[in-house]
Amino acid sequence: MQEEVQRYLLSLDIEEDASDNTIAAYRNDLSQLLTFLMHYAAPDGARVTSWGQVTPAVIQDYVFHLRDRDYASSTVARKVAAVKSFFEFMRGHGLIEEDPAALLESPKVKKHIPHTLAHEEVEQLLAAPKQQDTPQALRDSALLETLYATGMRVTELVNLNIDDLDLEAGKLICGADSKRRRVAPLDATVQDALRIYMERGRPALVVRPQESALFLNHRGQRLTRQGLWLIIKRYVKEVGIQEQVTPHTLRHSFAAHLLHTGAGLREVQRRLGHASLSTTQVYKQVAEETAPAITIDGKAVDFDSDED
Repeated sequence: MQEEVQRYLLSLDIEEDASDNTIAAYRNDLSQLLTFLMHYAAPDGARVTSWGQVTPAVIQDYVFHLRDRDYASSTVARKVAAVKSFFEFMRGHGLIEEDPAALLESPKVKKHIPHTLAHEEVEQLLAAPKQQDTPQALRDSALLETLYATGMRVTELVNLNIDDLDLEAGKLICGADSKRRRVAPLDATVQDALRIYMERGRPALVVRPQESALFLNHRGQRLTRQGLWLIIKRYVKEVGIQEQVTPHTLRHSFAAHLLHTGAGLREVQRRLGHASLSTTQVYKQVAEETAPAITIDGKAVDFDSDED
């Protein structure tokens, strides 16, 4: 049964062009389904040894199993979506005669409204590292400016290499090795922060001359997601922001503030690297519920930058 799961995941990669995170999530969800089926026994004691033996009743029992584990409704919805997509694939490729999940309904999920920072809070956060002139502070200033001005995902930022940065052209390649590759324009403030970091910060942190990572930790190694989270947590506490702030909060703030400056949803979708416009749509509500007329770094963003 594992073979069919692998075949499906391969189709997500090649045919659907799904992101690495989506494929990883579906792999985890379907592995959980397989584990459930391995221990499942029907009322008559029959065991499930092939996908053709999976009935709607079995799938319904699996959903009950998920709900018994107190997962959030959004988590159950994703796992159900993975199951439905998998069986649609199986039925479409003639691997099963009937789709046992065809009538399965996904749990209703209340759309989560992303938490964003006020413009004044962002300015406080960006200014915090500038109070010092250490290599770490120069790095922190550069990475915070980059996070907010580009809307990068955490993984994209920590995976940046020095070759992804073109200071002369004012561009930075996001997700160079992924399917969501895009080019982010850099305004003068971000360019200055990155230039100072590259000239005075990174050389003091680097240990191995051949190290390719753009942002380094105190050991001269690539900064990790956890390391980035701790850096932001420290500055949030330092400037006195009471709400919980994560690296993704800056991404949310970037999107909402872009909409405030007059950018359209398609532009924000392109900047964020969203595969679907529906994912970006939620930021419109955020923008409508917060204060108007917010600019990034005190000026409007150039929306006509070339991505080639």
